[in-house]
Amino acid sequence: MRTITKDLSQHAGQSVTVEGWLHKKRLLGGLTFINIRDRGGLVQAVIKDKNEVEKLRGLQIGTVLRAQGTAVDEPRAPGGIELHDVTLEVLVPVTHEPPVEIDKPLSHKSENLDTLFDNRVVGLRNLQEQDIFRLRAGVVQGIRAFLQAQDFVEIQTPKLVAGAAEGGTEVFKLDYFGQEASLAQSPQLYKQMMVGVFERVFEIGPAFRAELSATTRHVSEVTMLDIEMGFVHGHEEVLNMVQDMVYDVLTKTYDQFADQLKRLNAPQLTLKPTFPRYTVARIHELYTKATGRDTTREKDLTPDEEKWICEYARTNDGCEAVYATGFPKEVHKFYQQLNPDDDGETILSADLLFRGVEIATCPLREHHYDKLIEQMKAKGVDPDHPGFSHYLLAFKHGLPPHGGCGFGIDRFVEKIVGLGNIKEAILFPRDINRLAP
Repeated sequence: MRTITKDLSQHAGQSVTVEGWLHKKRLLGGLTFINIRDRGGLVQAVIKDKNEVEKLRGLQIGTVLRAQGTAVDEPRAPGGIELHDVTLEVLVPVTHEPPVEIDKPLSHKSENLDTLFDNRVVGLRNLQEQDIFRLRAGVVQGIRAFLQAQDFVEIQTPKLVAGAAEGGTEVFKLDYFGQEASLAQSPQLYKQMMVGVFERVFEIGPAFRAELSATTRHVSEVTMLDIEMGFVHGHEEVLNMVQDMVYDVLTKTYDQFADQLKRLNAPQLTLKPTFPRYTVARIHELYTKATGRDTTREKDLTPDEEKWICEYARTNDGCEAVYATGFPKEVHKFYQQLNPDDDGETILSADLLFRGVEIATCPLREHHYDKLIEQMKAKGVDPDHPGFSHYLLAFKHGLPPHGGCGFGIDRFVEKIVGLGNIKEAILFPRDINRLAP
């Protein structure tokens, strides 16, 4: 019967069988030491018998093994257990040298990223790389658990949509049995429709952006969390829901994955339950005064301002997550509600910034049918486009006040770990130059 490495401490002094991959091999004082990796981690095996050592001759890292031996307490070994009196069986021999070394941390320097991604299928076997994606899985699980506890229903919406109904030109177009279609940039229209069904919905899924951007912040395929909640009593209720989710997920992640975060040299968490809020105008003012670079005429935040205000909030507010509010109407999207308190000069929307990058946009929606039609026309969006017919039908038949967010999972994980490029937080990233593996 197979024993997983993480459970070996329960079998000290007993004969056990371990199955996994040859992770490392070394000679020391006439003995052969090997590390065997399975889903639970590593175990070190000491091989004295020359016949057993001979079974490994010419075999490379990645060889699939079955090892039977006695589990012995050894504090210096991985997991505190070592296998003695080992008998080996080679299940799948590997004779090709691995393209990257998986028994030591892989370089994430910018000049090495292409090598990292070209050899991703093997490099992901590295324990440090696994730490990133085990943590990512935990983050997604934590988000789901929080939202489900708040009565959100998880939905799945189409990723093939008619034309470019969502607006904008940065879409991947394709032929759909003779019709023009595109890959969905977001589930925006669908999640609003579903407010009329469940009140509170969320989706975690891919979104596609045909942006000609080769930066550390952009990829062509992203994983997004999309939230929509109905019967809200103002924009602040939306901001508080997203804030509470982020606080819950971050604090639990730093507790549950403390060992992995330490191994990854992740930054320490500086967070408060209530995130500070700064208007865009105030950020421009503070940044201009601090740096001497005048941004007061900018409609949006510059990337350097996003980084600066997070550092400012961490130092002055004790919180490295911060809301930027009060965006001017010039960056308004047709489905967002204008602020009635300033005659529509600003939008009831906010960007959630964390460790120097925008990870979410959190607006209140315009839920009145006539006003929505008016805003669509004002933005040059044709409400008679067939791609909008079902969307508008939902408003005709009654949608309550609602709001939500689009939240970047990839960026969130990148910043938790302290990586330098969004692609490092994605298993198989897609950008303008990469379509494989």
